[in-house]
Amino acid sequence: MGKKEKGKPNPLGEVSRDYTINIHKAVHKETFKRKAPRAVSHIVRFAQKNMLTEDVRVDPQLNEAIWARGIRNLPRRIRVRLQRKKKEEDDGKGKYYTLAQYVPVDSFANLKTEITKAQ
Repeated sequence: MGKKEKGKPNPLGEVSRDYTINIHKAVHKETFKRKAPRAVSHIVRFAQKNMLTEDVRVDPQLNEAIWARGIRNLPRRIRVRLQRKKKEEDDGKGKYYTLAQYVPVDSFANLKTEITKAQ
């Protein structure tokens, strides 16, 4: 029997997860004019870390939800669906990309991370 190699992650597959991201924590003490751009880059970094892909694509509806109240008055939290999908073209940055989409919710109370298979 062969040993399991340490340091090598399990092969990735297509998966979809819903996360609640606390934007308020990410942009705390940030200059007014940098808050919304910093929130978008925080979501991209969050997606890269959790979905293990370098290529993250932000859906226009998610971008609009962040920027809806202007550059400095952001929503405190936002519900995001991260989907790891297989790339159609091969540009050398990996086999998968992550699509970040906005999920509208009425309340953030008792929401957990939901994991589903990609459709």
